[in-house]
Amino acid sequence: MAAFIDKAKVKVVSGRGGNGCVAWRREKFVDKGGPAGGDGGSGGDIYFVADENLSTLLDFTYKSVFRAQDGENGRNKNQHGHGGKSLYLKVPVGVIVRDLKTDKIIADLNEHEKTVLVAKGGRGGRGNARFATAQKRSPQFCEPGEAAVERELELELKLIADVGLLGMPNAGKSSLISLISSARPKVADYPFTTLTPNLGVVKKPDGDGFVVADIPGLIEGASEGVGLGYEFLRHIQRCRFFIHMVDMSAQDPLDNYIKINKELKKYDQELASRHQVLVLNKADIVDKETQERLCEEFKKHDEDFFVVSCATSDNIKALLGRLYELVEEIPRHDIEVEVEEDIDYNNNDDSAFDITKLNKNTYTVTGGKLKRLVAVTDIKNVQQVRRLSNIMDSMGVWSSLRDMGINNEDTVIVEGVEMVYVDEYFCE
Repeated sequence: MAAFIDKAKVKVVSGRGGNGCVAWRREKFVDKGGPAGGDGGSGGDIYFVADENLSTLLDFTYKSVFRAQDGENGRNKNQHGHGGKSLYLKVPVGVIVRDLKTDKIIADLNEHEKTVLVAKGGRGGRGNARFATAQKRSPQFCEPGEAAVERELELELKLIADVGLLGMPNAGKSSLISLISSARPKVADYPFTTLTPNLGVVKKPDGDGFVVADIPGLIEGASEGVGLGYEFLRHIQRCRFFIHMVDMSAQDPLDNYIKINKELKKYDQELASRHQVLVLNKADIVDKETQERLCEEFKKHDEDFFVVSCATSDNIKALLGRLYELVEEIPRHDIEVEVEEDIDYNNNDDSAFDITKLNKNTYTVTGGKLKRLVAVTDIKNVQQVRRLSNIMDSMGVWSSLRDMGINNEDTVIVEGVEMVYVDEYFCE
């Protein structure tokens, strides 16, 4: 059986856009062929897809970095680079995606096959054929591809279940879910037998069904981390109502019932206010007099209760009939998740740069966009150097250097390319 993992942190990296190409058309009998550099291909996107066939985030434990394919560079003869393949990552239905940098929820994958874009691939750069005009017939430059988008995300699984099972450890929750569904959780006569949530599908007479979640038992002090604490209570947040299992053979069943509800209130007041069906279990080992006394005590707290025995299946059919009614009456509870609407998944802007003064007359300039610009710039070509200078000017590089006190004939090293600063040249 696969381990149950309901939280994971991942890093997603979309594909980088391919660079454009500087090339020329040279064919026999074609006079003045002109520019023929192709465009770079766009990088691949990254999506999350909800899949009802998955039940755990185990796959994201062994691998936590996911990269889409980069776009190909453009080629000569106006050949455009191939776009990178997008990456579709399947997750269980009920996963909430949070951006760790902004701490904002960016997606709630609460439906089967719901697909969400989390990182947009970089746009491919244009080749020099794109820059040809009537006035400039031989452009000597091209564009670099856009950078990839990197995001660190947290995935949190909140199971999609109609009914949640509550109760002290060893109250009989696992036994009940094994009776009313095809689920086969571990059942034993010691506390904390269930260490991970179990899901069971209960078939209704009309052929439809509903999902019951068996959540590991709460105990007094769970808010301080006693026992399993609140580790798995996130999985009952979508439930329509709860089945509260009580062991009638316990020393003080009513006190156990009150303790569980107190801990539930500490965790979430809204959860504690939802409808509960009280199930008094283990009637086969409790005498009639004790049963009648407990029924009178519990009537003061909850009118909707059943006395059952999971060991002998006594009164289980009557309980199921009530569950069928409530599933029809009470709508599924949608978690109020504030999904960030204004996230720019196409934010490939990496125009930030850093300037370092190495000595009295030498400066270094680095930055993601500058690195890509230098990669497609032929420093022996005046047009290309002029274009690089103009882009740096629009980015604010030259004004920042002047603020730092740069003088004529000082050396500027831009991503490994050495330039000599001339005020008249770089500030036109």
